[in-house]
Amino acid sequence: MIMRPATLFFHDGLADLLDRRHCHRDAPGLVLYPVTRRASIKDIIEALGPPHTEVGDIKADGLPVGFGHLLQPGQEVHVRPVYPPLDVLRPSPLRPSPLPRLAFLADANVGRLATLLRALGFDTAYDRNLDDAQVAGLAETQGRVVLTRDRSLLKRRAIDYGYLIRPDDPQDQLLAVLRFFGLRPPFPAFTRCPCCNARLDPVPKADIIDRLLPLTRLHYAEFRLCPQCDKIYWPGSHRDHMQARIEDLARRLDGQE
Repeated sequence: MIMRPATLFFHDGLADLLDRRHCHRDAPGLVLYPVTRRASIKDIIEALGPPHTEVGDIKADGLPVGFGHLLQPGQEVHVRPVYPPLDVLRPSPLRPSPLPRLAFLADANVGRLATLLRALGFDTAYDRNLDDAQVAGLAETQGRVVLTRDRSLLKRRAIDYGYLIRPDDPQDQLLAVLRFFGLRPPFPAFTRCPCCNARLDPVPKADIIDRLLPLTRLHYAEFRLCPQCDKIYWPGSHRDHMQARIEDLARRLDGQE
């Protein structure tokens, strides 16, 4: 008995993530899949290219199904991406367990993005020495959204929420993340240490005056201290520069540039 292949349609950006060897030559998002084994739709989707974190909706023969759905011969399946803005605090059919808060985990290939997110005040863990298994484990135990350019990392079962970074430039990466998660100004900027992610604490000038350079002592009165790495921060020229970049970022989010 010859079984008909399943017909899988990958919509919008998911089509770009498909391995072209599996695609129909006249329709880049169409895959005729021979059902020769018992496998979940999640495993099949990832074998074809897209990580499960990029998938927002699956319908088999017109009915919503979960990642555990077993693909049947002759089925017509439509796979759609996660459409922004993604609210990780709300459950969805494919992700019934929402996160308690929005917190990121950047892997080694988007380290500059991690620094920029911290500068805006977003909780962003980052350690360039973590391997993929450690990143996945940390995301699971701490309830974090993984940010990476590595598709294989996002295919790990322990990762429920993730975002595949497409742009090369860190500023464009930041813009993409803000748009995808619906993050708008005003941002809680300058509240986290850009080096270690800890929340900064206000500190009296008198407590750290012996650590300040003469001109800093003279011209600045407000200071913050990182409780983790002990670095001191104040609203100097570096902050003015960052504030200008935030204003430019806000204009780009509004589509003015």
